[in-house]
Amino acid sequence: MIAGLADTSPSTAGRTAWARNLAAPIRGFLHAEMGGAIVLVIAALAALAWANVSPDSYRSVWETKLAISLGGHALSTDLRGWVNEGLMTLFFLVTGLEAKRELDLGELRERTRLAIPVVAALGGMAVSAAVYLAINWGGRGAHGWGIAVSTDTALALGALSLVTRGRAIRLRVFLLTLVVIDDLVALIIIGVAYTQHVSLTALAIAIGLFGVLIALRYAGSWRGAAAVIVGFGLWLALFESGIDPVIAGLAIGLVTTAYPPARDDLERSTELTRSFREQPTPELAYSARASLTSAISLNERLQYRLHPWTSQVVVPLFALANAGIHIDGGLISAAVRSPVTIGIVAGYVLGKPLGILGAAWLGTRRAFGGTRLPVTWPALTGAAASAGIGFTVSLLVASLAFRSSPDLLDQAKVGVLATAILSPVIAWIAFQVMARLPDATRARQLGRTAEVITDLADDIDPETDHVRGNVDAPVTLVEYGDFECPYCGHAAPVIRELLDHFGDGLRYVFRHLPLTDVHPSAQLAAEAAEAAGAQGRFWDMHDALLSDHDNVSMSDLYRTATDLGLDLDRFSDDLRRRRFAPRVARDVQSADASGVSGTPTFFVNGRRHEGVYDVDTLTKAVKAAARAAARSPAGLPPAEPAGTPS
Repeated sequence: MIAGLADTSPSTAGRTAWARNLAAPIRGFLHAEMGGAIVLVIAALAALAWANVSPDSYRSVWETKLAISLGGHALSTDLRGWVNEGLMTLFFLVTGLEAKRELDLGELRERTRLAIPVVAALGGMAVSAAVYLAINWGGRGAHGWGIAVSTDTALALGALSLVTRGRAIRLRVFLLTLVVIDDLVALIIIGVAYTQHVSLTALAIAIGLFGVLIALRYAGSWRGAAAVIVGFGLWLALFESGIDPVIAGLAIGLVTTAYPPARDDLERSTELTRSFREQPTPELAYSARASLTSAISLNERLQYRLHPWTSQVVVPLFALANAGIHIDGGLISAAVRSPVTIGIVAGYVLGKPLGILGAAWLGTRRAFGGTRLPVTWPALTGAAASAGIGFTVSLLVASLAFRSSPDLLDQAKVGVLATAILSPVIAWIAFQVMARLPDATRARQLGRTAEVITDLADDIDPETDHVRGNVDAPVTLVEYGDFECPYCGHAAPVIRELLDHFGDGLRYVFRHLPLTDVHPSAQLAAEAAEAAGAQGRFWDMHDALLSDHDNVSMSDLYRTATDLGLDLDRFSDDLRRRRFAPRVARDVQSADASGVSGTPTFFVNGRRHEGVYDVDTLTKAVKAAARAAARSPAGLPPAEPAGTPS
């Protein structure tokens, strides 16, 4: 993953030289989910208004038959079916992609950290279903137990964002992981419990195509087009088998690997782009474009393209097609007494949070691995309450479970809509209570959370690293930079302001990452800074080079060395013999080990800083790291990163 670091100017905010529109995928995903939640609510309200103003037109539109025929074969379902079984496949594809990205690049790359969210998700689903069945056992609504198991991703994350004011990044990542597992199990439930007739031949074809899809990961440059064809074939085979074809989306997402761009690939892209600039031929244009595209993983490319569409078009369209119910006194009266409605509300509002908390507690026991929670117990309580919102998958299951019982379907929809109102209120109350806990209690809770995975591969060594500020400061800000990079030049005054503001509370470390493929003088400038450092003037040379990053040629370096009063003979000899090239190479190797491919890239106490690097953003990150360091008792891991409620 490329660090999404930005120029502070409005035109380039949130971008780097390498990744102008790929800042912090997880934050982008969460941000899009929050925006999608708003659109989803608007669509649901529109569906309710439509169904109550003109119920006949609402019903006739979504029950319109639409068929695709080829010879004697035809795919036929109503318009609602095309939305539920066709477009929603893209929604589950994006969900699978984000889950895979977290497994490959996020905190779940340490597989031991999977235990708690997996157990918590299963516990929440099991208890919620059990509560529903306890209320509906032996009745007409018992078959609808699957309605009460799945959390709506967009609404749950949106509710959590509202009650935490968008600050709880780590908590939202944990909730996202939980609901992705929730979605996966829910789709398995749909396939097993709500599939009436299965064609074994079509199912065998689907399994075979899935195997082909996995094998395509090792194919050549043509694998992208082939994967699209095979993926569509997989969906088609599942559609014909009788199993809900949306499962295809999640399966495809979970096998689409995410990886950080390698510097070798980026350098090759630069070479091909430069060749195209010199000889603008179609062949070179295609090669340059293909190289630039392949440098970013297919997982992130698909998320970047699909997620805005799924969160702000597909899911709201699903809500428009499924949330419309004609509400009158008779329905409300029936719903209040209906075991189906009561079971759904009780399952989500009570069963789901209790199941998540109880299962998470079991996950911390030694018998289950004994791993620590990544968030505090009070924060998890609020997140568990946010998870008690059912919508997308719940309505999907309701349409399958009660397709022949319109009265039960309407009562189920009332229950599902009620959870979207009640659960956020309970979550808000939980976080209000948490905010009033004594500081000592909050500090103990923070000290017991799991250690944040450190992104910085090589520890700071004051004997060899270039350190500015208090060597023993509680917070360390590391920058990988390039003296010819304009973005590094823009960041330099921000760093100076931070050092002035925090004083002895912050130390700053600069490490070299000359991007020689785009900045031909960067390597020479880095060695010149080291040569100046040998004479005790590293930071003077550092400041001079970044203040005039366009002028770092050999003559410019000698002029700067003269202005600094360096021994020019020694300086010249060091550059000619390339005495400090190994020192620069060591920093480059540490950048590669830390997954750094662009400049500037920052780390705060070993944790990669994602997003823009203006004064306000970095100040918040440094303050959060300082609080975490202060709250962590000796021998305990640091507390949660920026913004997580304590």
